[in-house]
This record gives sequence, C-alpha cells and structure tokens, in this order.
Amino acid sequence: MSHKPVTTLDELLALDSKKSWEAYLNTEKGDPEPGDNHSRAYHHGWRVKMMDLGEIPIPPEHRELTRQHVKHVREAKP
Repeated sequence: MSHKPVTTLDELLALDSKKSWEAYLNTEKGDPEPGDNHSRAYHHGWRVKMMDLGEIPIPPEHRELTRQHVKHVREAKP
C-alpha cells in the first residue's frame, strides 16, 4: 500500500475532498489500488469505494472514523 489508511478525523478533514470524491466516483469493482502517482485523498476515496463494494474488508478503525465524521457533521449544522 502506497498510502497509510486514514484513521483519524483530523486526517480526514485535512484531505482534499474533491480528490476523494473523484476517486470514489471513478472506482469500480476489481480496480487496482492507486499507485504513488495519486494523492492520499484519492487513495482514501478508492479505499472507501472498495469497502462499499465489498472488495476489501471494513476495519474497525474505519467504522470508528465514520462514526466520528457523522458526529462532526451533525454538530456543525446550525
């Protein structure tokens, strides 16, 4: 793996969300892991899509990150 998985809310919030969405939207079943020519944000989007597709397992750290992100978004709304 060329990029360390994102495991904290601070790491997630520091990513370029456009690149993450770009990877998520362009990833399909069976796509290979992005190489070093892609950013950590792009890699994160690919990883999330692969988890959603059932191609790779969802680790407990990612489930916790998802929980933290949902909480963060809910608390940010007026």
